[in-house]
Formats: sequence, C-alpha cells, structure tokens
Amino acid sequence: MSEPKPPTPTGGDAYKGWLFKWTNYIKGYQRRWFVLSNGLLSYYRTQAEMGHTCRGTINLATANIAVEDSCNFVISNGGAQTYHLKASSEVERQRWITALELAKAKAVNMQAESDDSGDDFPAVPTTPGQGGGCRNSEIQSTLRTLNSKAEDLSTCNDLIVKHGSALQRSLSELEGLRVGAGDMGDKIRQVTERSTLFRITSNAMINACRDFLSLAQSHSKRWQKALQTERDQRIRLEETLEQLAKQHNHLERAFRGATVLPPSFSNLTLSNKGGVSGKGDVSDEDDDNEFFDAMEDPAEFITVPADPKYHRRSGSNVSGFSTETGMDDQSFDELSLASNPESPQPLELEPVKQRRTRIPDKPNYYLNLWSIMKNCIGKELSKIPMPVNFNEPISMLQRLSEDLEYYELLDKAAKCHSSLEQMCYVAAFTVSSYSTTVHRTGKPFNPLLGETFELDRLRECGYRSLCEQVSHHPPAAAHHAFSVKGWTLRQEIALASKFRGKYLSIMPLGSIQCLFDKSNNHYSWKKVTTTVHNIIVGKLWIDQSGEIDVVNHKTGDRCHLKFAPYSYFSRDVPRKVTGVVMDKDGKAHYVLSGTWDEKMEFSRIMQSSKGENSSEGKQRTVYQTLKAKEIWRKNPLPEGAENMYFFSSLALTLNEPEERVAPTDSRRRPDQRLMEDGRWDEANAEKQRLEEKQRTTRREREREAVKAASLPEEAITEGSINDSPLKSDAQEIGTEASEVSDETDTEDSPPLTPVASPYGPSLVQFPLEGKEGLYGSPAKSTHPDNYQALWFESVDDPASGENLHVYKGGYWEAKEESNWEMCPEIF
Repeated sequence: MSEPKPPTPTGGDAYKGWLFKWTNYIKGYQRRWFVLSNGLLSYYRTQAEMGHTCRGTINLATANIAVEDSCNFVISNGGAQTYHLKASSEVERQRWITALELAKAKAVNMQAESDDSGDDFPAVPTTPGQGGGCRNSEIQSTLRTLNSKAEDLSTCNDLIVKHGSALQRSLSELEGLRVGAGDMGDKIRQVTERSTLFRITSNAMINACRDFLSLAQSHSKRWQKALQTERDQRIRLEETLEQLAKQHNHLERAFRGATVLPPSFSNLTLSNKGGVSGKGDVSDEDDDNEFFDAMEDPAEFITVPADPKYHRRSGSNVSGFSTETGMDDQSFDELSLASNPESPQPLELEPVKQRRTRIPDKPNYYLNLWSIMKNCIGKELSKIPMPVNFNEPISMLQRLSEDLEYYELLDKAAKCHSSLEQMCYVAAFTVSSYSTTVHRTGKPFNPLLGETFELDRLRECGYRSLCEQVSHHPPAAAHHAFSVKGWTLRQEIALASKFRGKYLSIMPLGSIQCLFDKSNNHYSWKKVTTTVHNIIVGKLWIDQSGEIDVVNHKTGDRCHLKFAPYSYFSRDVPRKVTGVVMDKDGKAHYVLSGTWDEKMEFSRIMQSSKGENSSEGKQRTVYQTLKAKEIWRKNPLPEGAENMYFFSSLALTLNEPEERVAPTDSRRRPDQRLMEDGRWDEANAEKQRLEEKQRTTRREREREAVKAASLPEEAITEGSINDSPLKSDAQEIGTEASEVSDETDTEDSPPLTPVASPYGPSLVQFPLEGKEGLYGSPAKSTHPDNYQALWFESVDDPASGENLHVYKGGYWEAKEESNWEMCPEIF
C-alpha cells in the first residue's frame, strides 16, 4: 500500500516521511520513519515510536549530503555516523534533498549565531577543563556589578525621599509667610538650595537606572544564548547516552550469541557485520527487542528486554512459549494445545444466515444540543428526556451484547491450561469491549422495563446471549451469555452519569463475571469511566479512564489494568492501556500494553527489580520481558461506517429483523426501527407514546402495591380503623399526590416510593440514593411495584459476595416452543 506523498518542503520546522535505510547485508534496506526537525534528522521503526524510542539521530550542521543515483543518497557527519538512504522515487528523493539542504543551512546559521560571544562584550577564552570555571567567574563578576548598581539605586531612592520631604516642608513654610516679611529672602534661598539637591539626586537616580537597564539587557541576551546552548548540549548528551545504551545492548547480545553459535556461522556473522561497518549504524537496529520509556504520570513500571538466555529456552522449559527460531508467531496457548492430544478439537461452525452489511445512512438533521442540556447541568443523564436526534438506532441492551464481538478471546482462554495465561486473554477481552466506543458519540435508546434482546449465534460462533432490562430507576440491565466452548459471561450494568457543562461522565456500576467450565475459574471485574468531551463547542470525542482489577476468585490471581486519560501534554500514545498479571502472592508474571482502540500485546516477565523513584515519589518496578506478542487487534470498520453511526460489522446486524424472537425484543421496538429508517420525526412521536405507556403501566403497578400493603392492616383492625377519618384523608392525599406526580412524570423521572407514614401507606416522590424520606427518615431504594424480572432472578454470588441478577432459564425453551404468553406487552 503506497504512502501519501508528503508536501513539498518549504523550510518549515519539521519534515516527515518514510525512507528505506540500509541496515546490513543480511536484511538490506529496511523501511523506517524519518523526522527532520531543528537541524536534526532522526528515524524510528514506526510512527508510534516517536513518543518513546528514537533509533538514531544525526546533526545536519556538520553533515555532508551526497546523491548516489536517482533514488539513493548518503548522509554522513565525518565517519561516526553514515546513513545510506533510498527514496521510493526520484521525485521523493529530490523532496528530501531539498528539505535536508534547507535544514542544514538553517542549522549552520544558528550555530554561527550561537558562537557569537555576545555583541559588545568580548569572549572569554576557555581551555579544556577550565571552561566551566571561566564561565562561572564571569557570571559572578556580572552579578556583583548588577548588585552594586542595585545598591546605588537604593541609595538614590533614600536621598530622593529625604530631599523631597525637605523641599516639601520649605514650600509649605514659604506659602505660610506673609508678603513683605523680613525672612522671605532666607526662605526663598533655602527652597532654591533644596531644589538643587533634589534635582542632582534625581539625575543620579536616572543615570543609575539607565546603567542598570543597559547592563541587564546586554547580559540578559548573552545569558539567553548560554542557556539555549546548555539545553542543546543536554539534548545531544541524552541522544548520545541512548545510542551508547543501544550499542552496549547490541554488543552484549552479539557476544553472548557468539558463545553458542557454531564457529562457521559466527564467523559469517562477524564478517558481515565488519563489512557493514561503513554502511550505516548497525547498533541502532534491534529487531528482537522493544524499548519503552517510563510512563509519565504515574510511572509504575518499566519494561526492558530480558536476557537473551531466556529467548533460547525450549518450549518445554517455558510453559506455552515458543523459541526464537521457528515458532515465534504462534501464541502460547496454541502451542500448549498442539502438544496435548486430549485437547478438544474446535467445533466446525458454518454460517447459516447471510447477515446484512449496511443500514440506511444517517440523515443530516441539525439540533442544538446546548438548548436542551443547559438546564440539565448537574443532573443524572437518565433524568434528561432526549430526542432521538442524539441517539443511535440501537438500544443499551444491544450495546451490552456488542461486548461479545471478540468472543474468540474467551474461546482461547477456555483452552488454556494455566490460569495466568487465561488471565491474559480475559484481560484483553475486558479491553476489547471499549474498541467500538472511540467514534460512537451517539446515545443508545434507554430500554423499557422488561425489554429483552437475544443474540443467537450458536451455529455461527458457538454462543447465545440474552439481555433484559430488570430495573428502570435506577436503570439496570442483566446480561447472560454462554458458549459451547466452555465459558459463561454474565453482567449486570447500571449507569450513573453527570453532565458538567463541557463534558459528560458516565460511570458504569455493577459487576461483570466470567466462568470457565473446565477449570472452574471464576473472574470478575468492573468497567471504567467513559467521558464525552466538547458537549458545548467543538467535535464530540470520547475517552476511557480509570483502573480495572480482574480477579480470579478461585486461584487469587489478579490483573491490574490502567486506562490512562488523554492529556495534550503527554508523550504517551493516546488511549494507552497497561497492565500486570500477578499470582496470589503478588508475583508478576505477564505485562500487557497497548491501546483500547487498536490492539493489546503481552510479554512474559523473566525478572523484576525495583528502579528509581518517579516524580510522585513512587518507586518504579523494572520488568525484564520476552518479546511482546499481539493478543488482540481491533477489527476494521466496514466501508462507509462514518455514514452508519460508525457501527462495527457486528453492530450492523444487531437490529436486523428476525423471526421467532420474543415480543419484548429490542428489534420490535417501533421508535428505534423508525429512526434506523431515517424517519426521525415519527420516531420522536413514537418514543413519546412508549414513554407514556410505560408511565401508565408503572402507575398501575404502584396502585396494586399500595393495595397489597394495606390488606394485612385491614384484616387486623377488622374494619374499625378503615373508617378512621385520618386514614381516609391520608389515602386521598396519597392518591392525589400520585395523580399529580403522574401528570409530571417523564420517562426518566424518579419513581414513587412507598413509605410508612403515621396515617398509613402513602406515596412520596424522592430520589433513591442520598436523600431523606418523610420526616427526615432515610430513603430506601426499593421498587414501589415490587417488579420481578421475567428471565433473571436476584441472587447473592458466593464467590464475589455481590448481589446480581442471574439467568434462571426458560427463555430458549420458550423460543423453541414459540410460547411467549408470559411476556408483557410493552410496545
């Protein structure tokens, strides 16, 4: 695939592009990413390395640029560094030559200016070993001069104050004298003397200020140049140190490799290296190792290449890992499975239905978001009624089902024999669930209470999934998925959200659990915070931030994942995710790194040690790891995804109409279907109808709950209390309050919660958490209508100790029989 041609150089600050660099006679020319900036030509293996790993840098101020043929050219700085480069075409080569010559001329001019000793001041000659001392004495002398001038200014200031006060007194006395007084002449003479002293002192002050300003300006310019020189030297020293570290690592690897290789191969390798010594830097090419800088904030650990002796271990010595020769691209679980004759063979699954690959393009309807959101700052998102213009034609239940897009990770995890290896796949699966959110700024439809969504991919992918909205206030959905490959996934997610004007924070509550049949390993974790930025002005964009602890409740293994929030000033790659897999004793075994929108890699840890302290005072841990291997990569979006809400291939099929699904399935929701077809005005009207229908159904359940709560009391009093005027009035007041609340209730308003008043049961409307009930009593988050989910039941999980809704069965059997009599009519 050809790279886009860079623009013609115009002498700007930076010029970037791909070139082919000669490495050695074995590998020949290798494609590298070159960056020309500030008179320095640097190169990297990939564009992603620009933030942390520079492979080499050459200063153009002292470099020679020579053209070999139509595409090749050479850059050398006198023998220490020589780059043999090749462009993809003659035009491309000419662009680079032009940019390099302009950058070289600019660098030479800057160096000539920096060599200038400072305008009117002669340069102080320095000798080797004494330059620092001479410069220090010069600075001390200048500081003493400036300090002397500052003391003169202070003295002049005191004199001006003194003589000014005396002059003022004399003028006051002169004004007080009567005309014709005898001492008039003496007073005038005194005023004249003091005025002369004040003028002399003021002139001295002005001269001292002029001298001080002149000295400060001249030395300031000189010191600025000296400071810039020191900064440039520091950068060059850092680059030299990095080069020396790479050369040391390469020489160490070459030495250890020579001790185990056959003599013939060793001699051949050394002769090849000797022949390449004049053709570029061999030491900067390190194809077997990846270097990572310390993370900026916070810097918890650093990964460095492990000792080469670990790379030469056989697959039997390192469980599930391949050697460096022959099986480098295979994952460890596939190797372990290949060596195990009892491993189950993968089930041959053939697609039985051609799924759709397109939906109608998104219409271009304009609606001012701020006009809706400006009155909702500080409120829960679920309390804000939103038109479909800000939605995407998919429900929250379907968004939950999208977590299964990378179900293959759980399939592989089910085959692993080691719980630590299995943890790597489970951790990668937790990260993969966020890959679809990078461009998805639309809001999914809030499911109606009792709404369901099934995702039956049993014959195609080996799994079945079912979601149900089990609570409306707070909104909560239960999800259950099982696979014939031996894993079960279940989750209960409730969303807490806050709108802060510029951004919207969505905090998922609830737990996600994954169980494996063969090993009985039980994993659980929670989701991180999602933030939508630029709500008022600018283009919406989404970020994920926070930490996830994936815990294996059976073995005690743990994986700590950190989602780094985006920072404009950070040198790290955006959307970065890092993690460490540890056993129950806290010993680290694997390191995971990558981004939540692209890919994840893992590396096995061979050794670990404590490093230096970070800027926050935390001690970094240095992990020596084997070569990183890719464990997950995001699937490419379908063609034209930008016009289809940036849906993935799986998301395009979720709302596809299917037969034999439950009447409560999200595919049957009319407002969502109308929106997908582009009929947004009709979709908004249908959405309001469904919300009103849901409110009516909820009011009926609340009345039934009130009647059920009052029956035992009526039986005890045998009707005597039923006739009490207090109770009758209370019931009427409660009914009126309910009716008034029904008129103002919206889809996302707080429910009416029954509380026990002195006059009997009544309905009081208040939020469920953090508020007070009647007479200051704490509010209880109980459902007023005692709603029971149809396909899920609330249980206490003994492993994690959490209460969650678990699938109780019956749905797939009802589908087989086409018996949906138990389903409510919610649409």
